[in-house]
Amino acid sequence: MLPPWLKAWWSSFERGRKTRIFVVRQDDLLLGIAPLIVDGDTAFLVGDSDLIDYSDFITAHLRERDFFLALLQHLRGEGIRCLDAGRLRADSLSLSFLRTHSPAPGCKVTCSAEDTLYEMKVPESWEEYLGLLSGRERHETRRKLRRLESSGHVAFRVVENTKDIQASMETFVGLFRSSTGEKARFMTGPVESFFRSLAAGMSDAGLQRLCFLDVNDTPVASVMCFDYDGTFYLYNNGYDRSFGHLSVGLLSKVFSIREAVMRGRKRYNFLRGAEPYKLRLGGRPVKLVHCEVLLK
Repeated sequence: MLPPWLKAWWSSFERGRKTRIFVVRQDDLLLGIAPLIVDGDTAFLVGDSDLIDYSDFITAHLRERDFFLALLQHLRGEGIRCLDAGRLRADSLSLSFLRTHSPAPGCKVTCSAEDTLYEMKVPESWEEYLGLLSGRERHETRRKLRRLESSGHVAFRVVENTKDIQASMETFVGLFRSSTGEKARFMTGPVESFFRSLAAGMSDAGLQRLCFLDVNDTPVASVMCFDYDGTFYLYNNGYDRSFGHLSVGLLSKVFSIREAVMRGRKRYNFLRGAEPYKLRLGGRPVKLVHCEVLLK
């Protein structure tokens, strides 16, 4: 929900739809913000299910009730009959309020489980992290790392500078397209434009971490991460299939976890999707819930 993310999405996928940013204030105090797309009598939180894992409203602490009462009353006055919040974390304060309170007279709130994300608390050291893994996974991770290191000179580098990130996006997109199946087909022209715009905006904000795993000075895998408020977010990745026998796709994620440990981050968020590696590498499930508010 940060401005550079929303700007990147709007520039690539707005497609003439009416985008509105609703701001609720009490005198000079900002109570909350709802970036919405209005389509007929329905309002959606900005984004779509393919590119945004989950979203939320931006609210001041303990002012959720005042924010939602004002927002829903205003939307009703504009003829909006449904507010579709999309996927929210099960531990979202917005979701908790909407579930347990009637935010406004005549409203009906419906919530249903929809997908899962995985995240973990980041330990203080690399050895402590390895100790969190099951005995089998710890053994397998070390074995794969030894096999990779025996293949030649191995380096993991993190690109952070805006200029360098822009130059490196060509490599990232190429590795993404080298992946198999649906993942490779996902990188269409509009999606590539979004990724490039997103990388530029997030790097300008100091939040982009574009990571590369190199073997003998050749990039063989990449992970796009965001570093925000003590959390490392694994957004997307790609790898060279000709190096698949070295498990470079998985190990690039392992190295990004090590980077989060070295930087003293508190959490590592694998984001949405139940891919088995997320659980194996220490992630714990957090349910995502689809929430709609019907305004009668």
